[in-house]
Amino acid sequence: MKLRIVAGGPEHLIPELKKYNSGSDSVWIGVDRGTFIILEQGIIPGIAFGDFDSVSEAEKETILNLDIILNEYQSEKDKTDMELALQWALDQEPEEILLFGATGGRIDHELMNIQFLYRTVSSNADVKVVDIKNEISIRIPGMYSIEYDSSYSYISFLAFEDEVKGITLEGFKYPLQKASLQIGSSLCISNELVNKSGTYSFDSGIILMVKSRD
Repeated sequence: MKLRIVAGGPEHLIPELKKYNSGSDSVWIGVDRGTFIILEQGIIPGIAFGDFDSVSEAEKETILNLDIILNEYQSEKDKTDMELALQWALDQEPEEILLFGATGGRIDHELMNIQFLYRTVSSNADVKVVDIKNEISIRIPGMYSIEYDSSYSYISFLAFEDEVKGITLEGFKYPLQKASLQIGSSLCISNELVNKSGTYSFDSGIILMVKSRD
């Protein structure tokens, strides 16, 4: 199962969602206004979460009339709509979760949405935050292969804990061997693959990998 969660971030930063629709294997989840954004792109969501305070009355009526699972909450609660949707998604034990509409709006929500990736490290799902320019994922220690993708010119690695130890980059324009990456350091920003593929590995800590285009 592949789950796609769409929140109500700025619509110009949300890519064409149909590119990520793999038919019956994809379940689309709306988060508040994200539910209407899914509909606008010609996809029927399977489930929706939110207090729906960011949609008009007409848009909310459209959502309420859908034949979908609707989880409506009060606006005053201890968890954001995105957190509730992501927890539901993780409970389904899917192979993949993509988060759209999670960046570019209020900075507090954007930072929190990226931090939510930390909650996914113990799952078997491949979880990414995706917008029109970036793809963000989280990695635990190990060795990983990465293929050249013409859609993304740059690959960056950011420490998500105090220190990432033993980071090695091979096949990159700026290689590294058993380096340390401190939180707050720009050592691994804006790297590039020089071959069709490369590898990256590290011994301890947690990193965010960010693939970006100009």
